[in-house]
Amino acid sequence: MIIAGLDVGTSKVTTVIGELGPDGILDIIGEGTAPSQGLKRGVVVNLERTSEAIRQSVHQAERVAGVRVERVVVGVGGAHLKSVTSHGLVAIRRGHSIAESDVERAIEQAKAYPFDGELELLHALPLEFKVDGQEGIRDPVGMAGVRLEVEVHLMAAARGPLSNLRRAVEDAGLFIDALVAQPLASGLGALNPEEEKMTVLLLDVGGGTTNVAVFREGRLAHSAVLPLGGDHVTQDIAQLLKIPFEEAERVKKKYGAALPELADPELVLEINQEGGSLGEVPAPELARIIRPRLREILHLARQSVDEAMGPLEVKVNRVVLAGGAALLRGFDLLARQQYSLPVRVGKPHGVSGLTDVVATPAHATAVGLVRYGTTLPAKALEAKPKREKREKQEGGQSAGIWARIKEIINNLF
Repeated sequence: MIIAGLDVGTSKVTTVIGELGPDGILDIIGEGTAPSQGLKRGVVVNLERTSEAIRQSVHQAERVAGVRVERVVVGVGGAHLKSVTSHGLVAIRRGHSIAESDVERAIEQAKAYPFDGELELLHALPLEFKVDGQEGIRDPVGMAGVRLEVEVHLMAAARGPLSNLRRAVEDAGLFIDALVAQPLASGLGALNPEEEKMTVLLLDVGGGTTNVAVFREGRLAHSAVLPLGGDHVTQDIAQLLKIPFEEAERVKKKYGAALPELADPELVLEINQEGGSLGEVPAPELARIIRPRLREILHLARQSVDEAMGPLEVKVNRVVLAGGAALLRGFDLLARQQYSLPVRVGKPHGVSGLTDVVATPAHATAVGLVRYGTTLPAKALEAKPKREKREKQEGGQSAGIWARIKEIINNLF
């Protein structure tokens, strides 16, 4: 089964192609990244440019994988994402055990939350169940009781931005298998098995936004999107040093640090200023420009968790950083200072194939989208192209004959 994950972000569009083997191991067989110029803060503002970036990203991944991509699992980002935890309650007939249909009824009750009419529900994720008041039940099917309750994390997106995203993907010649909120996908890509047994705060710092997600025992319990990201750090550098945005991005990636003490005090950077002149700035000074914006992002993330769940330091066991900005040197140390919690930089895990390519925090969402695709019903994915089709086109007449024979045999059985 071949699955493609499409992460449409503010600064880049990334496509990851995975193949799920019979042994259950996810093999990454293709990756492509293209600059994104049609989005602002995670929302499509130019359909044509967004579609072109999607086409470029998918084409690059196809060339690496040797397969054609026709269907994708698409990540949904932006501050228009809304989430809430809702409660569902149903009665169980006396003398009957709880059935799967009862669980579905309880979840449907929770899904009846009165969202604004301009929002479309993306996910209804059960957190825990109660049976006759007994808490902490993950799967109540088969249990005896007369009262079944469930807490469900609901995630919705504004219909306008969602419609534009669909249009951009379809204009690129692709069908959408599923739309997945980026905070959920980031967790699927970045969290390791140990963290699925604790409460983890995941911060995916992208170009225009930061996804905040709290996973409790592997289940999404809180999510939010902050309208700040790595591009705002770059803008701060460009404004204070009076250099073009592209030069500020280059300097940030090559020399940037989240803490001045991590920068080389002897290093003086040469920068290309507006107007073509050369300027100089000490490396510690660059870090002093970067640090305040990262602190602001961390503060707003803490505020989001505190308001929804209680004090972050009490509720959370660990912090995981993902997204391109997580590559900034010392960002994990800054988060550790600000939260007084263990912090690590999250990278996709448990995959094979092009691990050296996707083993970066910037690929967490795209790999998570592929993982989500593996949970979809096989029937929904059966129209995906087989690898033999590309071999038939590029491998010559002999390879095409054998591919056709295989196809006939597969159709017979």
